[in-house]
Amino acid sequence: MSKMSDTIMRHGKAQRIALTLNGRERSGYSEPRELLSDFIRHELGATGTHVGCEHGVCGACTVQVDGVAARSCLMLAVQAEGRRIDTVEGLAPDQTLGDLQQAFQRHHALQCGFCTAGILMSCADYLRRVPDPSEQQVREMLSGHICRCTGYTPIVAAVLDVAARRRAEASTKEVEHA
Repeated sequence: MSKMSDTIMRHGKAQRIALTLNGRERSGYSEPRELLSDFIRHELGATGTHVGCEHGVCGACTVQVDGVAARSCLMLAVQAEGRRIDTVEGLAPDQTLGDLQQAFQRHHALQCGFCTAGILMSCADYLRRVPDPSEQQVREMLSGHICRCTGYTPIVAAVLDVAARRRAEASTKEVEHA
């Protein structure tokens, strides 16, 4: 039995949801009350999005909706219709680590890894909006995430490292174009 048939038989009100997931057009079936986090994981197979508290407090389920960090446990799948959803899998579409992921590795900014996907998605969004953050600003941004392993210090170091490297790269490009 297909997932769609199984969903319809179990719930009766499933509807097709079409969205762009990590740059690819995708669709699946969801009942009206299904959370985006569950839809992404179970219907679309993007299991990098973790579900922790299911109340929007821990941040483990953070994805980007149309480029903005959002808690997928606080959004219904039907609200994602026609939108662009990016998950941690989208940070490395070619199976190589992006600069943020490399910095997390370099600074030992993860241990158990449960919170890491959500933190990476928030950090990626934040660094796009605030390319030169202070340590305090990074800590404030991270205050919306619960990490029980790292003590946050290596995460802050990784984010500041990426910001500095990106600024240096941008200034090198400016010099080359001058």
